[in-house]
Amino acid sequence: ADIELCNKHDASGEPVADLHVRYAALHGTNIDADIIPRLIDEIPVITAAAVMAEGTTVISGAQELRVKESDRLKVICSEFGKLTDAITEKEDGLIIKGGSIFKTAQCDSCNDHRIAMSLAILGAAGAGVSIENPDCVNISYPTFYKTLEELRK
Repeated sequence: ADIELCNKHDASGEPVADLHVRYAALHGTNIDADIIPRLIDEIPVITAAAVMAEGTTVISGAQELRVKESDRLKVICSEFGKLTDAITEKEDGLIIKGGSIFKTAQCDSCNDHRIAMSLAILGAAGAGVSIENPDCVNISYPTFYKTLEELRK
């Protein structure tokens, strides 16, 4: 993305800003153990973005994902893998080949809200998806599907 910080200031001793975000082409990248603690919960949606990027993304040092609401590395590979063959599981992460072909599939959220939301994004970007246990998103974003549908308009 092309992200611009506007209206930078401090609020209650913390730096804040408005973000002006514009479209930019996505490119593959390497995400390693040094940054993983700061984005561990974002790996499912980062994977969805990486599938749509140009090039390959490699995620390493993310073994903590195996002990979240689900074994997210395994679930990402098995469930996202029903939509695309772009994802390979590693012991501590993933290899994601961008620009892959999408297919329609029935996928299980494994009752994990981050997995459900990421599957929905992949389905919206690709050929469609039917998600088992979709309501698990209510734990963090009850209006997620409504927001996604509004964005698709």
